[in-house]
Amino acid sequence: MTEITSVPLLDLAAQYHPIKQEIGAAIEEVLDSQRFVMGPKVVGLEEAVAKYSHASKGVGVSSGSDALIVALMALDVGPGDEVITTPYTFFATGGAIARLGAIPRFCDIDAESYNLSPNAVKAWLESHADCRSGGVVNRKTGGQIKAVMPVHLYGQIADMAQFEAIGKDYGLAIVEDAAQAIGSEDAAGKRAGSFGDVGCFSFFPSKNLGAFGDGGMCVTNDDALGEKMSILRLHGGKPKYHHAIIGGNFRLDAIQAAILQVKLKYLDDWTAGRQANAAFYDAALADVTGLTLPARSSGYRHIFNQYIVRTEKRDELRQALADAKVGNEIYYPIPLHIQKCFEYLDHQEGDFPESERAAKETLAIPIYPELSEPQKRYVVDTIKKILG
Repeated sequence: MTEITSVPLLDLAAQYHPIKQEIGAAIEEVLDSQRFVMGPKVVGLEEAVAKYSHASKGVGVSSGSDALIVALMALDVGPGDEVITTPYTFFATGGAIARLGAIPRFCDIDAESYNLSPNAVKAWLESHADCRSGGVVNRKTGGQIKAVMPVHLYGQIADMAQFEAIGKDYGLAIVEDAAQAIGSEDAAGKRAGSFGDVGCFSFFPSKNLGAFGDGGMCVTNDDALGEKMSILRLHGGKPKYHHAIIGGNFRLDAIQAAILQVKLKYLDDWTAGRQANAAFYDAALADVTGLTLPARSSGYRHIFNQYIVRTEKRDELRQALADAKVGNEIYYPIPLHIQKCFEYLDHQEGDFPESERAAKETLAIPIYPELSEPQKRYVVDTIKKILG
């Protein structure tokens, strides 16, 4: 048996080679058609992803980041409006809000799931929001609070029952940042993307369902909202060259759609592989002192876009894994509220302690479905050498 001396954080080649011919045939079909932007391949993917996500409508777009922007535009979020979200997330979550001239209002995360805390959101609304005839207003700034944007971080759905209740109580739209969570479910079997007004997916290559470049999708059960997003992604034009609204160029390429249609057929098998690897780590690392393993909400389907361990010795562990050539990554080292570009929000370190603590203590280790038993054992043995 070959001795394991390294393990990458992600091995996309291992996923690609078994389906190489099928992918090649799908690309060839697009090349023969010469339909490179939008077209039947995009429509086919939209229908398939919507069905998979328990939604009635899918709108293919150019990236997960653009999916967030299109969703917010469709909900008429604009300059001076406010959107509640988490500071512990990839930059696009807050960036999409800011790019529209709106204000991200951060609330802290749940310490176990790392997802936006409904209790923190409720507390913020109780202390900051006034319900008026025109909507919900931030009594300090006068800005209209339009939406809540929870993030299903690392592949586990946020507590959407509570967020749906918050949305109903305050008349707020719910936009799900489901970039890392396609196919994840709550205890009732309801899937990411089907809870809120809009669910937003990313098809970045490292995602569980990844393209060969950028791509994304919005899904919804609101047909009128779906139609508006379809128009917005084409510069707001319908019919062609007639523009009642201003949109953008947020179109999905047909080649990416064709590739994703092939990959979608294998997604549940790949998810099962990730879940099996997570179970291996759970058992093998259970006795490591000072190491916190990923929490699962009871009955939920966690798809493990990342497997996140937590320790106060995070930086020491990261260096040891790097020395042993075990791929790892910090998601995310700097919460959004202390990023330089958001200085204008006047936040300080300490404002969101759970987010800041997670940023200092968490680390992603390899979880991709093609990991071999010796590779997983090598990862575990390396961790145990450091933490005991």
